[in-house]
Amino acid sequence: MKAQTEQRTGLLYGFGAYGMWGLVPLFWPLLKPSGAIEILAHRMVWSLAVVGVALLAMRRWGWIRELLRRPRKLALTTLAASVISVNWGLYIWAVNNGAVVEASLGYFINPLVTIAIGVLVLGERLRRAQWAAVGIGVAAVLVLAIGYGRPPWISLVLAFSFAAYGLIKKKLNMGGVESLAAETALLFLPALGYLLWLGAQGRSTFALDDPGHSWLLAATGLVTAIPLICFGAAAIRVPLSTLGLLQYLAPVFQFGLGVVYFHEAMPPERWAGFSLVWVALALLTWDALRTARRSRARLAEAGASAATAATTTTAATAPATTASEAAVAVAAEVAGGAEVAGAVHGAPEPPPTVATPARGPA
Repeated sequence: MKAQTEQRTGLLYGFGAYGMWGLVPLFWPLLKPSGAIEILAHRMVWSLAVVGVALLAMRRWGWIRELLRRPRKLALTTLAASVISVNWGLYIWAVNNGAVVEASLGYFINPLVTIAIGVLVLGERLRRAQWAAVGIGVAAVLVLAIGYGRPPWISLVLAFSFAAYGLIKKKLNMGGVESLAAETALLFLPALGYLLWLGAQGRSTFALDDPGHSWLLAATGLVTAIPLICFGAAAIRVPLSTLGLLQYLAPVFQFGLGVVYFHEAMPPERWAGFSLVWVALALLTWDALRTARRSRARLAEAGASAATAATTTTAATAPATTASEAAVAVAAEVAGGAEVAGAVHGAPEPPPTVATPARGPA
């Protein structure tokens, strides 16, 4: 009963996190007349303030000394901060310039890009269904390029930047709050310097006559942190495969807002391109669920064999040991499969705890 309650709570947190990420296009237009770069700078500055308070409450500072002592890790953190700032900034610009639908496409195709990076960079081997999904995704991009009259560069930059960010985060292996604090700390001075320069030039929108606008800019820190906290709470309560499926809620909501609320054009060729992307994602999801189901079945079979062998006579000790080792091997395979499933669904890092949530969509 307790496990069911925990899972139900986790699902609510998951819906909350991805729901907020899906509805965030409604927030960025409220910050006009601020430009995308000014909004991004405020997001960096105020996000550091929010995570700083969180770290102060948790009294978790030891990671700072370790990070400073490891130049390679610090360099990777700097690279991650640069990549995610491109992702954030472009997403804000796209929403405030009438490209919500194209931005949502970036997060739809992100799992396909993640798979491609796994093959090209990490040398991973794909199953036939995954190859088929990647092929359909490439066809979708070509159809959309014809429809737009140009490559869907907003979608591609968002997808590749977020996938690259996930790859860097995988190598860093830092907790969500710690990594966000490190990244925003590295960008804090440039962001603050830019905001001070805008103020000196008389171009800052922070000190407008309307104090509500200043509060909205300051709220960018909460808009960044609250979904992350909900995501972290969900990640420890529901399976990674479920969390991967929930991730599709964000681009679905964004796509719906772009079409219904912002009234962006959807000519037939754009519908055709999106339909191909959705077919590819459905194929990926089916393949991931089928693989997970088979792995669980093998784990159960190996566990049953181990239990049977353990009840035999002393003369059967060696087979029992072999069966136990087989169970451990299959369990490791299932764990690996879960990690692959997370990558398929665009999860940027391993399942975090509530205190260390992972980054989600912009």
